[in-house]
Amino acid sequence: MDITKIISKVFDSRLKEIDLYSSQPGEIQHRVLMRLLSRASQTEWGKKYDYKTIRNYDDFKNRLPIQTYEEVKPYVERLRAGEQNLLWPSDICWFAKSSGTTNDKSKFLPVSKDSLKDIHYKGGKDAVALYFRINPESHFFSGKGLILGGSHSPNLSSNHGLVGDLSAILIQNVSPLVNLVRVPSKKIALMDEWESKIEAIANSTINANVTNLSGVPSWFLVLIKRILEKTGKKSLEEVWPNLEVFFHGGVAFTPYREQYKQVIHKPDMRYMETYNASEGYFGTQNDLSDPSMLLMIDYGIFYEFIPLEEVEKENPRTYCLEEVELNKNYALVISTSSGLWRYMIGDTVKFTSRNPYKFVITGRTKHFINAFGEELIVDNAEKGLAKACAATGALVSDYSAAPVFMDEQAKCRHQWIIEFAKMPDSIDKFAAVLDATLKEVNSDYEAKRWKDIALQPLEVIVARKGLFHDWLGQTGKLGGQRKVPRLSNTREYIETMLALNSIPT
Repeated sequence: MDITKIISKVFDSRLKEIDLYSSQPGEIQHRVLMRLLSRASQTEWGKKYDYKTIRNYDDFKNRLPIQTYEEVKPYVERLRAGEQNLLWPSDICWFAKSSGTTNDKSKFLPVSKDSLKDIHYKGGKDAVALYFRINPESHFFSGKGLILGGSHSPNLSSNHGLVGDLSAILIQNVSPLVNLVRVPSKKIALMDEWESKIEAIANSTINANVTNLSGVPSWFLVLIKRILEKTGKKSLEEVWPNLEVFFHGGVAFTPYREQYKQVIHKPDMRYMETYNASEGYFGTQNDLSDPSMLLMIDYGIFYEFIPLEEVEKENPRTYCLEEVELNKNYALVISTSSGLWRYMIGDTVKFTSRNPYKFVITGRTKHFINAFGEELIVDNAEKGLAKACAATGALVSDYSAAPVFMDEQAKCRHQWIIEFAKMPDSIDKFAAVLDATLKEVNSDYEAKRWKDIALQPLEVIVARKGLFHDWLGQTGKLGGQRKVPRLSNTREYIETMLALNSIPT
C-alpha cells in the first residue's frame, strides 16, 4: 500500500471531530472560551478582570473592553523584557513580527508554546487532513513539502526572546519528524537576506521530489520563476513531476491564479487556501469548488465579530459566532492561548454558510478607501481586477490604490498603480472595466460615481517592472510574509510608490 494511504488513516478520527462543526458550533466555542479563561485565571490579566467569576459570553464581553495593539503593547514590552504570567500562564519567548500600526513600524505579537500546538500546528495538520478528504488518491507523502517562510532574529531589546515572521517561528519549533518530509533545510529556510535565500532554496530543491507547496502566492511566484530560469524548463511539473497541491495564504489568490496556470500546466494541480495569520490559524478551504474557508472553531481561539459600521465606535457591538448574519462584513476579534484577549486583528470577513460556518476574507479594517463615502474594500477591488484582466487579456502582478482628494481641476478620483505581468490590450479599456465592475459590486461607489459629480473615473498608472519589490525593499518589508497595501484611505503609501516609479532601474 502507498505510504500516503497508510498515513492518511491517522487523520480519520480528526475528520470526525471537524464534522461536529456543523451540529455543535455554539457548544464547541463555549468550551473553548471557558478553557481559555480557566487557564489564564491566575495571570495578571486574569486577576485584573476576575476571570474566575466569568460564567458565559455575556459576562466576558461586558467585563473586558475590545483591544487593539496599542492597548496590548505595554504587556508585550514587559514580556520582551523577560516578565511572565502577564497575559498567559506558560512562558512566552517568541514574538511574531507583523505589519505595524499608526505609531509603530512593526507589531510584536506574543506566541506561546500552547498556541503553537493547539492553533498553528493543529491548523497545518487539519489542512492536510481536509486535503486527503478532497483528494483520496493523493501521493502527498511520497515526496517532500516545500515551505517558503520568513526569518527570525534575536530580540532587539533584550536577551529574553526571539522575534521573527510567524512562518520562521513555526519552522524553528516544528517537530523533527516534520523536518524529514520538508525542504529546504532549516538553515536555508531561516536565512534573513531575501534574494540570497531565494537562490539557496532554488539550488537546494531543484533535484528534490516535491509534492506540495506552502506559502504566500506572490513570493512563491518569484521562487518558481527563478527555478524555471535555472532549469530551463517551461513548467514546474517538469521539475517536480509529482507536485499536486499548493497550500496558499497571506494575500488573495485571485490576482495570481492566471500566472500560476502559466508556470504550472498540469490540469489537476490543486490550490487550497488557508488563513494562518500571526495572531492565529483561523480557516482552511475544505471544498475546492467553493472559495470560502471552514472556520476552525475548536482550536485555542474564541471568536467575536464586530459589524464593519461599528468598528470606529468607542463601544462597538460584538457578536459571538452563532449571532452572525450571512453576507455581512465583520471585523474579526479573537481571544487566544497566546494571551490576546478580545483583540481586533484588523481583518474583515463575510460568512457564506452557517452549516458549517464558512467565510471569505473581505479586506482589512484599515485597508479600504472611504474618502468620499464609497466604502471600497479589497474584496471589491479583487473582483474588479479579475473582470478587467479577463476583458483585456492582462495579468496583474501587484497593485495599490488610494484617493486623489482634489487635483488642479478640483476633481476627485481613485488612483491605481498596477504592475502587470502581462499588459492589457488597452489601458483605457482595463480602467473602464475596472471602474464599471466596482459600480456593479459596490452600490456606494456607484452612487459616488453618478454622473461623475462626486467622483471622477478612476486612473490607472502602469508601474515599472519590479516597482513593488523595490518599494518593499526600501521600506524594510522585503520577504516571504510581507504584503503590499492594496487600498489606503490616505496617500502615504502611493506617493512613495509613485516617486520610486519614476526612478529608472
